[in-house]
Amino acid sequence: MTEQPAPYGSAPENRPGEPRGRVRVHHLKEMKTRGEKWAMLTAYDQYTATVFDEAGIPVLLIGDSVSNNVFGNATSIPVTVDELLPLVRAVSRSAQHALVLADLPFGSYQASPEQCFRTAVRFLKEGGAHAVKIEGGPEIAPHVELLSRSGVPVMAHIGFTPQREHAVGGYRVQGRGDAAADLLSAARTLQDAGAFGLLLEMIPGDVATQITKVVDIPTVGIGAGSGCDAQVLVWQDMTGLRTGRLPRFVKQYADLHAILAGAARDFAAEVADGTFPGAEHTF
Repeated sequence: MTEQPAPYGSAPENRPGEPRGRVRVHHLKEMKTRGEKWAMLTAYDQYTATVFDEAGIPVLLIGDSVSNNVFGNATSIPVTVDELLPLVRAVSRSAQHALVLADLPFGSYQASPEQCFRTAVRFLKEGGAHAVKIEGGPEIAPHVELLSRSGVPVMAHIGFTPQREHAVGGYRVQGRGDAAADLLSAARTLQDAGAFGLLLEMIPGDVATQITKVVDIPTVGIGAGSGCDAQVLVWQDMTGLRTGRLPRFVKQYADLHAILAGAARDFAAEVADGTFPGAEHTF
């Protein structure tokens, strides 16, 4: 019988880019137990999913951030389930190893645990996602409990929750001062409800570190310091495709905006001066 490759992170020698099987939620918890940190990136299409999967990124998030990074909206609020599902399908069809995590958009789960379950089922059945992510604190514990009990892995998102930006007064750090205790309590409640992980957004680093220490499930930080078990960024931010003012927590590892702009200018110039297409590009 042919030996199957080990899942990413299953052993110290198994590193990004090496043969590996499908990442599952229990692998992420095992990595936390071993003290191994890992990265998560957003992906919204076939090619980014393939590239990031080949690079060994263990979790790909089809975030509702597609609203303001692909669809041109000002916030994540307008994006719908029907807009997200084709993107989830594209990523799930293309990623051979990564766990595919889908955001449930605003308005698709808040009404009740039953609404949340019905929406999550669509993302698993129609989108091919392996898990879903929902925003909120203790008030979504019943939603998390129903999903987990029904076989839907769910990551909870606390701290700054973009879908509630109008309610919290815009993009503001959460969990300072006395509010830190509320975040810690929420983290414990959501873990007890069955969440397999916690995304911590825009909270003080010491608070995120404390949460990471007291919960047994992995924490994923974005603007939450280095004490989390994992880190996530929007891929357009990370690669420099997005320009202009960026959040403090973003680090750019490339300048794709300049590369693409240069390629477009070169193409236009060669068309204008008649050097493209050349004989080698002609039948």
